[in-house]
Amino acid sequence: MGHNLDLPAAAPAFLQRTGWDAAKMTEFSADAAFRRYFRLARPVGAGGKETAILMHAPNPSERSEWFVEMAEEIRARGMSGPAIYAKDMKHGLILLEDLGTAQYFLHLQSCAVEQEHELYAAATDVLVALHAEPMPARLGSVEIDHYSDARMVKEAALLLDWHWPELAGTEAPPELRESYAAAWQAVLPVGHYADDRMVQLDYHSPNLMWLPQRDGARRVGILDFQDAMRGAAAYDLVSLLQDARRDVADGVEAAMIARYLAAADLDEEAFRASYAVMGAQRAARILGVFVRLWRRDAKPGYLQHVPRLWAHLDTNLMHPALQPLRAWFDDNLPRSMRREFDPVR
Repeated sequence: MGHNLDLPAAAPAFLQRTGWDAAKMTEFSADAAFRRYFRLARPVGAGGKETAILMHAPNPSERSEWFVEMAEEIRARGMSGPAIYAKDMKHGLILLEDLGTAQYFLHLQSCAVEQEHELYAAATDVLVALHAEPMPARLGSVEIDHYSDARMVKEAALLLDWHWPELAGTEAPPELRESYAAAWQAVLPVGHYADDRMVQLDYHSPNLMWLPQRDGARRVGILDFQDAMRGAAAYDLVSLLQDARRDVADGVEAAMIARYLAAADLDEEAFRASYAVMGAQRAARILGVFVRLWRRDAKPGYLQHVPRLWAHLDTNLMHPALQPLRAWFDDNLPRSMRREFDPVR
């Protein structure tokens, strides 16, 4: 193992205990959080190779314990979460199964429309399986929080915290924040339908892997779920189908909603209303997060997705259940105002 990878001093001993100390190590990914990932490769058999992933999550907010418990829960429900080979929670080190390099996000850039339907159908079937039973309030030593109104309103307010100043040239005044929160409080009760299911929070193409050698819904490898909660069944489906980072092919969203509803024992009208509310909340949250990544963390690449997120938000606001929130946006953040967004200022 090299010594220039800025890993904790405990890493060499951890890898030695697990038999991976002589493996070639390559850092291969960085994301919006502070986790780092390394692919380990060691020879096996006659010219073969075996791989694993070392995850380093040094910050307590990276929730390594949640990652381990959720991976095991996803696997217990028959889906392809990564197997956990070894862990050192004190130093934020986890050795896990390598689910390959066929990331949905990259694979979908070049595949035919027919295969896009296949990939989204498999990912939708994963959610049907994971939502078949309620999400427990505790997994091992980890408490699984409920996705509460208070948290949803706070997250949606990231739009005012970070995006509003770029549009208005000033901080959002208290009365605007109050009216915004009130509009969300008016619509969130509709969102809490089937409100005891697994919510992975970021179940979308960058966090899914295509594993065609496996069967059925197990062809979807699942990553990045340590922020999971108990909440509305619609949340992860809207996360998948209203992807913040790519345009889903025409017809896929409608087909997958119909597929999910055909397999789940849910009221269609209530589910679709919840889907619109969760989609609006997610879009508002990420509109704030992506501007924050630019302004605070010097990651401007996320700004390219801002128009797509506004389009998602507008689509969801058209549902009748969101009329109070739609009125707030019409009065305070109309489309004409959003066109003033200039990231080079």
